[in-house]
Amino acid sequence: MVAVRSMNCHDDGMTDPASPSPVSPLPDSQPMTVPWRRSLAARLRNYFLAGVLLTAPISITVYAAWLVVDYVDSAVTGMIPAAYNPNTYLPFAIPGLGIVVLVVTLTVVGFVTTNFLGRIMVRLGEGAVARMPFVRGIYSAVKQIFETLLSDKTTSYSEVVLIEFPRKDMWTLGLVIGKTYGEIEEKAGAELFNVYVPTTPNPTSGYLVFLPRRDMISIEMTVEECLKLLVSGGIVVPAAKAKAAPDPRLTRASNPRLTRP
Repeated sequence: MVAVRSMNCHDDGMTDPASPSPVSPLPDSQPMTVPWRRSLAARLRNYFLAGVLLTAPISITVYAAWLVVDYVDSAVTGMIPAAYNPNTYLPFAIPGLGIVVLVVTLTVVGFVTTNFLGRIMVRLGEGAVARMPFVRGIYSAVKQIFETLLSDKTTSYSEVVLIEFPRKDMWTLGLVIGKTYGEIEEKAGAELFNVYVPTTPNPTSGYLVFLPRRDMISIEMTVEECLKLLVSGGIVVPAAKAKAAPDPRLTRASNPRLTRP
């Protein structure tokens, strides 16, 4: 009967002082997020990006070099007779064979043309080309370009400048080719410079403008840094070069030995 009465007390909403109170759930038992999962995902993402940054430039460079070597090999080795082609006797093709043959051939041609007999042959060949109406213009332009680029005393593309192009207050990068001569300088009546304005992301195309020195701002950026900036579309920005402070030992104010009596 006592047990029945105790049960009835619980049914009526009364609590038994002898019975333990219900335990409330602890805060730790609630569902909680696991930050270590997010941390692991972030680390894996950073590792992946670091791997891409490390391998992508090397892979693209090696692939581009391989395309050039393969193109030269296929073009040059195809002109070698089968009896003298080493690839004929080997079960595999020798990579870089075309590059070697091309370098040796150009070296031999350069050696021959520097001799007296070679110079005579070159003059005869240029005379024959000069009689061709359409070909002589192309040959003359290409020859002048290569002579300018391969000359030891050339100053082409040696200076990077800022110019306002194509309108005022819109600045762009330009490469100074050299001083303007001939009819352009005479008609302008001022000293002008040939400035090549490359485009983005293909710097091989662009505009040729003639500007006086006062309309150009010379900067310390190198030609290589300028091309990187153009090809990347402004992503690869070269760092500003800090100017070295003058040595205080060489100034008259700080070194009494340099002051005159």
